[in-house]
Amino acid sequence: MAADEPLVLGIETSCDETGVGIVRGTTLLADAVASSVDTHARFGGVVPEIASRAHLEAMVPTIERALKEAGVSARDLDGIAVTSGPGLAGALLVGVSAAKAYAYALDKPLYGVNHLASHICVDQLEHGPLPEPTMALLVSGGHSSLLLAPDITSDVRPLGATIDDAAGEAFDKIARVLNLGFPGGPVIDRLAKEGDPKSIAFPRGLTGPRDAPYDFSFSGLKTSVARWIEAKRAAGEEVPVRDVAASFQEAVVDVLTRKAVRACKDEGVDHLMIGGGVAANSRLRALAQERCERAGIRLRVPRPKLCTDNGAMVAALGAEMVARNRRPSDLELSADSSLPVTEPHVPGKHVPGKHQHAHDHDHDHVHEISKDNLYS
Repeated sequence: MAADEPLVLGIETSCDETGVGIVRGTTLLADAVASSVDTHARFGGVVPEIASRAHLEAMVPTIERALKEAGVSARDLDGIAVTSGPGLAGALLVGVSAAKAYAYALDKPLYGVNHLASHICVDQLEHGPLPEPTMALLVSGGHSSLLLAPDITSDVRPLGATIDDAAGEAFDKIARVLNLGFPGGPVIDRLAKEGDPKSIAFPRGLTGPRDAPYDFSFSGLKTSVARWIEAKRAAGEEVPVRDVAASFQEAVVDVLTRKAVRACKDEGVDHLMIGGGVAANSRLRALAQERCERAGIRLRVPRPKLCTDNGAMVAALGAEMVARNRRPSDLELSADSSLPVTEPHVPGKHVPGKHQHAHDHDHDHVHEISKDNLYS
């Protein structure tokens, strides 16, 4: 870790995790998270308004905790990065507003970055600089995508995506049918280890010869599993929960890994990066490793904590933006719930090489007092 590498704070609030990370170059200094998942559990899913309120309450304490953990002052930062999309609009707005306030008060450049690109870039904190191009399989509660990134800061190309349910969403829905609670991924992963993945032949969506080679579909699988369970219950039979979990999970990871390896071969890329919350799934990791080794592909998967939503991934991409001298965002940066992955960050319209300082605009005395007192 060199002292001249960019020191960046990242804020992530796209869903129910208030994440704040601090990195210097590709070295992780702090990764603070405040989760509201327990609050959402009784509703069986994330409630956007509750998530937004939780972010408001957690923001400042989580930032202060990250700064303390990293052993740095906010004034030492070289930039502030924030997820500006995609995600829940209200939740994103809290993070973007906070980042803009800190950037203004500290007179630091602001970088609005893409949530999906951040999930790819976080692997730099684990395994060093990303190869160029990088092939990435991103799987989470809201996304299942195959992406080719020649340059993570400016060029991310979608090869395939889910046409209905994302993989993580399917895990949550099947867990609900099995009365396993929310979130469904961890409990299904745990129970599947005690079940037989070959006991039930669940379908593999979009794997026919005429289907889109890199797209995903888990809606049909979800329906098939739900109907199988309903039939068992209607017949008065006990549902073999562990076997269902194992067979369902195998169907999901079989499709994910099969298509990812095919994409690597087709594009001539000799490595695969897997990210997103579902990348914490033990069977996905194991099967991906097995198939990649067989195909001569190097597998890169961050440790589980860095796979789920976190501020470290946002800081990692922000640091890369600073290192490559990408244009910062304006203070007019807005949250974009449908920000396309082809936009790794949202550059400002001002003159390249200069970030937008607080004094570039006319502000009243109250604003100036707020700026001086935030970190006096």
